[in-house]
Amino acid sequence: MKIRCVVTGRDPVGKSVVAKDAAIEPVTLSLLPGFEFHRIWGGDAVPKLPSDGTPPAHPRYFPPPSGFRFVFFTVPPNSHKLPENTDLAEAFGELHEKLPGLAEVMEPMNPGMHTTETVDFDVILSGEVYLELDDGVETLLKAGDCVVQNGTRHGWHNRSSQNCVVAVAIVGADHVR
Repeated sequence: MKIRCVVTGRDPVGKSVVAKDAAIEPVTLSLLPGFEFHRIWGGDAVPKLPSDGTPPAHPRYFPPPSGFRFVFFTVPPNSHKLPENTDLAEAFGELHEKLPGLAEVMEPMNPGMHTTETVDFDVILSGEVYLELDDGVETLLKAGDCVVQNGTRHGWHNRSSQNCVVAVAIVGADHVR
């Protein structure tokens, strides 16, 4: 799926303009067929305005404290289990290369489960998905449902026959230990 992204900014005299209007190609993973990750926008610090619409640097998938991300991800059908004969070392290597920072939060012994130091605002755009938390507690989410994910351990499982597309705004948080 391609996602169209329109970015606004200000020209040199301060007039509002469309700085970019383009399709965002997904990042895909050969060892996890069907998953798609669209990295739409982000920054590693509080934004400064006015902006000319130039994207801030955001090299890692998850933001640091005071950073932010806007992403879409697609969870394919039957994602509650890994494909047979998945080479976990190879899968994690590809994940690290294509989506830096994502592999580091994933649990190798519990595929799909992860914990981040972020607050995530998730909106299910299409399809349905189960949100799994600790102790196997699951909540079914359908199109139009939203989740405020407060840095807790979780995973996403699509047991349906259709893709589930989720839009997410991610804000970096300070984790008090």
